[in-house]
Amino acid sequence: MGFSHILVAYDGGVPSIRALDTAIDFMQNNQAAQLTVVHVHSVAAIAIADSIVTVPASVQRDEFLQAQELLKEVDDKISFLLSARSVLLEGSPGESIVQYAAEQQCDLIVIGNRGLGAIREFVMGSVSHYVIQHTSVPLLLVK
Repeated sequence: MGFSHILVAYDGGVPSIRALDTAIDFMQNNQAAQLTVVHVHSVAAIAIADSIVTVPASVQRDEFLQAQELLKEVDDKISFLLSARSVLLEGSPGESIVQYAAEQQCDLIVIGNRGLGAIREFVMGSVSHYVIQHTSVPLLLVK
């Protein structure tokens, strides 16, 4: 067996769907013992001058419900695997993924990459870029 615990970062986008499919292939080919799919829900905030304003509670609730629905879809997709689960985390996506992988002693992180150009990545940031820079866990980047 290749890996004892694979963590997949999932946001519902095409690259994360490919990352999940790759991890499922590892599981089906007995190259992993356990699979955890994480989705990170973060409370959006808007910076105005020197203040930070959070979005209204109703919007936050709707986003949280959407995150739960996204994980229900994941649960349906991985239900046939005996040792697979999904987890909803809250916080900064990159930081949450790195911290969770370390705490759970994952030995592989599988994450999708949108392939942003250098300028767009600098301006917008990139979860995969953050994870690459801050994790000590081996990482498989799926495009």
